[in-house]
Amino acid sequence: MPAPRVRPADPAAPGGALLVAGTTSDAGKSLLTAGICRWLRREGVSVAPFKAQNMALNAAVTPDGLELGRAQAVQAAAAGIEPEAVMNPVLLKPTGDRMSQVVVLGRPHGTAGARDYRRMRDELRGAVLESLADLRGRFDAVICEGAGSPAEINLRAGDFVNMGLARDADLPVVVVGDIDRGGVLAAHYGTIALLDPADQAHVAGTIINKFRGDPALLAPGVADLERLTGRPVLGVVPWADGLELEAEDGLALRTLDRRREGDALRVAVVALRRISNFTDLDALAVEPHVDLRVTRDPDALRDADLVVIPGSKATVADLQDLRERGLDRVLTERAAAGRPVLGVCGGYQMLGREIEDDGIETGTGTVPGLGLLPVETRMAPEKITRRRTGRLAVGADGALGDAAGAGLPAGGYEIRHGRVRRAGGAPLLRGDAVPPAPGEPDATDEGCVVGAVAGTSWHGLLEHDDARTAVLTWAARRAGRTHRPGPERFADVRERRLDVLGDLVAEHLDTAALLRLLEDGVPAGLPTLACGPLAG
Repeated sequence: MPAPRVRPADPAAPGGALLVAGTTSDAGKSLLTAGICRWLRREGVSVAPFKAQNMALNAAVTPDGLELGRAQAVQAAAAGIEPEAVMNPVLLKPTGDRMSQVVVLGRPHGTAGARDYRRMRDELRGAVLESLADLRGRFDAVICEGAGSPAEINLRAGDFVNMGLARDADLPVVVVGDIDRGGVLAAHYGTIALLDPADQAHVAGTIINKFRGDPALLAPGVADLERLTGRPVLGVVPWADGLELEAEDGLALRTLDRRREGDALRVAVVALRRISNFTDLDALAVEPHVDLRVTRDPDALRDADLVVIPGSKATVADLQDLRERGLDRVLTERAAAGRPVLGVCGGYQMLGREIEDDGIETGTGTVPGLGLLPVETRMAPEKITRRRTGRLAVGADGALGDAAGAGLPAGGYEIRHGRVRRAGGAPLLRGDAVPPAPGEPDATDEGCVVGAVAGTSWHGLLEHDDARTAVLTWAARRAGRTHRPGPERFADVRERRLDVLGDLVAEHLDTAALLRLLEDGVPAGLPTLACGPLAG
């Protein structure tokens, strides 16, 4: 069967595109965008994801060493392609309550508060539109994801991620609503009605997501919503368990807990206030014999067989928060008792002797670390963003840091300003040769192990099955326990989840209508709703 036509007959014309917006954050935009990408790929359509502006502390690294939001990397995987920085040209990474690092086309562009960022938006709009045009020139279809809700009318001026993008690029828009929150019919109507008439003209349909009930009971509401808005409901997507793909904000942390009884290995992850790249935990969450908890409870950290300190976008501030909560004492007690602790990136830096930060993240100067590993960290302006491969140093007896054997295949990626210098202990990893970054002491030996404490700068290490099994086996032996690895490869679990998303789109959305939107663009004659100030 030939692939659906989503590109105009003129080969020089841009590929089709549509925008998936939402009534709220966490309505399911990211997952449905991934699902549409997977469905189109199955149909033989070359497709790419796009999100003009993403605010997230979960990021990924492209093959050429650029940074983008993790959700867009997952969507690229759904489309069967490698991620590119143009898929997420503007990435905001919060460093505090009112400040964010601004990453443009994969590289740091500066740090800005909300008011400063508003002044930057005109400059960034050009990069956004050029990036979308680039993708539309190379792919048959581009599925764009909005941010938050397009009805945040206080943010409409200068917007280039929701209706501003739709207007500038002449995109049809479908709006997704989460029925599990309640009030989805009102949310859909209100979202459209709050838009000005020119924005409303781009909203071509709605989708109801996360439905758990009897479709017959919802049907009258669907009919009324279509009558009241003058737009079709393009599908009702049922609730599906087990779709915790790499999320982009902390709302998803609650989905990572896996409470398992019996002899499961107990892993406690410190819930840092500014936690970043917590997608490192996804591979732990799929292990059937791991009880995983994300917590600040000192007792939970004391009782765990393994404690993980994850990454942080504000390492010194989160270290101070640990001390204020007394969690530093818990970690020190664990190390003294020979009970395992693993630090990843910022968590690794906290485990060291000191951290020097003269304005890169927090500007607090030199502060003492937890002193559990013989490493020192200096923050540098140039961010290291690169993928890594190598081998995990593990001995025949399961001891980490044992360089005598050949080690186990491992890999990951780095996103960090910190330059970590090891002055003792053993390296956790032997990385394949890469050009050292400015101020980097050694790009080959990576991480550090001393007794029951280990650290690494590599995110994604635990996604590698052999490495994950080795780390959990090490922790289990230290705790006098036995770890039983799950039967599935993590890569297979991820692919299966993407396939489920593609199935949900194929089975529950009006795919013929989606194709028409991609082929023909914004439908003509959509009605204008009046609400509030627009009612006159």
